[in-house]
Amino acid sequence: MPAYSEKAFSELERWERKTLRSPSAASKIAKNWQRKINEKIPERIHRTVSESVKQMVRAALAGSDYLSDQKRLEEGSLEEREKVLADRIAMYKRTAAVEGAGTGAGGLVLGAVDFPLLLTIKMKFLFDACKIYGFDPADYRERLFLLNVFQLCFSKEEKKREAFLKITNWEEKKEDLPDEAEFLNSVDWKTFQLEYRDFIDLPKTLQLIPGFGAIVGAAANYHYLDVLAEYAKNSYRHRLLKQLNE
Repeated sequence: MPAYSEKAFSELERWERKTLRSPSAASKIAKNWQRKINEKIPERIHRTVSESVKQMVRAALAGSDYLSDQKRLEEGSLEEREKVLADRIAMYKRTAAVEGAGTGAGGLVLGAVDFPLLLTIKMKFLFDACKIYGFDPADYRERLFLLNVFQLCFSKEEKKREAFLKITNWEEKKEDLPDEAEFLNSVDWKTFQLEYRDFIDLPKTLQLIPGFGAIVGAAANYHYLDVLAEYAKNSYRHRLLKQLNE
């Protein structure tokens, strides 16, 4: 195995252990705080977030490129692919931070607008990552893989473990998937969107505070793109390195 692949494999193992570890005491305290904040947020804001997530999922499953201008890399080593990915990550993190600062400065109204905008940025990044690692998002099963990466990143422990098992056994799992129309009818939209909303609410609701929200918005968006990038990179690493070892 090439030196870069060995390094990637070691990083992958650390990421897997971190992904499956039990929640810390601090995260439990944060969750309680989050629930109290949620009670003070107007219901129309919660509806905006929920509808945005639902529309994002539908768009990702229905579209083949999600406005991604990244060319599919059909050849290249893992190291070469991840150099391209690093440039895309840096670009998307800057874009997300600028967008978060702008909408965060506007308080409740623009803060609510930030949710669908950030979702679009995240999904465009995932489609780019798919192409960089050589997979074709025109295949509905690859778009479904992206949604599992998204759910792995932005879910609580139980759903995170479910998504992790799907991703780490994807080549076997995808053969048993129903056709696209059947799957769309079977998605539990409510659970999916609540998992995402609950995961990001704590820092993102602080973004709704006028003035203070600009600082929180930039930092939160930058952070969430960074976290998503880590999950996407290691999910695709798992697929490629597993193929190399077979």
